Amino acid sequence: MMDYFRPKKQNILDPLDPNFLKRKPAGFSQSPDPEPEQTPRQGDLAPTSIFEEGGDPKEPTPRHGPKQKRRSRPATRDPAVLAAALDPNPEVRQRWQRKKIIQEVRSRGQITKAQKIARTERESLCKSQFYKTSIKKLMPLARQIAGKPIEEAIIQMRFSKKRVASDVKKHLEYARDEAIVKRGMGLGMVQREADPAAELENTDGTRAEDGEGNQQLPGMVVEDKKGKRRFVSDTSSIYIDEAWIGRGPYGVDYDFRARGRTNILRPPETSITVRLKEEATRIRLMEEREEKRQRRKVWVALPDRPVTAQRQYCLW
Repeated sequence: MMDYFRPKKQNILDPLDPNFLKRKPAGFSQSPDPEPEQTPRQGDLAPTSIFEEGGDPKEPTPRHGPKQKRRSRPATRDPAVLAAALDPNPEVRQRWQRKKIIQEVRSRGQITKAQKIARTERESLCKSQFYKTSIKKLMPLARQIAGKPIEEAIIQMRFSKKRVASDVKKHLEYARDEAIVKRGMGLGMVQREADPAAELENTDGTRAEDGEGNQQLPGMVVEDKKGKRRFVSDTSSIYIDEAWIGRGPYGVDYDFRARGRTNILRPPETSITVRLKEEATRIRLMEEREEKRQRRKVWVALPDRPVTAQRQYCLW
């Protein structure tokens, strides 16, 4: 029989062939099956954990096989790469430094009173989100907490019957925590507990003792700007120096009425801002008011003044 009657083998894979899925195209090399990933046991550490080097005392055999590779340590930080984020515009920074040096030379190294206070005293400003309430309802709460210690203000908001008082309480707690973490305020008592051997003294330098000679916490009576006196045992305790509110945007609400009518309501939104300071600031303000009161001259009905612009005869 001649060859042209024999069917020739075709290189093109026929999808109708039952062995289509079993065949592989030319040049195909099957890679060995990858190793199955190691499933961590309950209570086990991940292969990339930083605590993996210590090993498990209950299991002496190593967890990492010889074929498994650990991840390489990250490369050291490149200062040139970090400069793009830390110092994005060096020319502006140099001009600012030059300006500050010129100001220091002109002032001959002397700092103003505001700069000295900013370096020695701490304060924290915290603004809340917008609450769905009006200025008329939030203003009494701001007046109630202004001038009080932060813990006392939180207690006042806890037992207040106002609906927005719960939101103000949460904001005061957040402002207190932020002042402690970011500004380091209110840590005097913690430092005193860390060093119990330190001698407790009052603000005037005398040792704090009771009638029997036992050592007590230091303290003094402080007068605020409204004339109210408070006993302060820790000069680093936090109090609310100012509290004010701000008008926010108006929302949109609908009041559906009879006969298909709809009234558009504009509910207001209001925020509250508090400025927290330490009791050391209130003590300084009290001392400044006392010094100003001592410098005040005594008022008299007819003070002695020199006679000027007088003539020896009458003008009529």
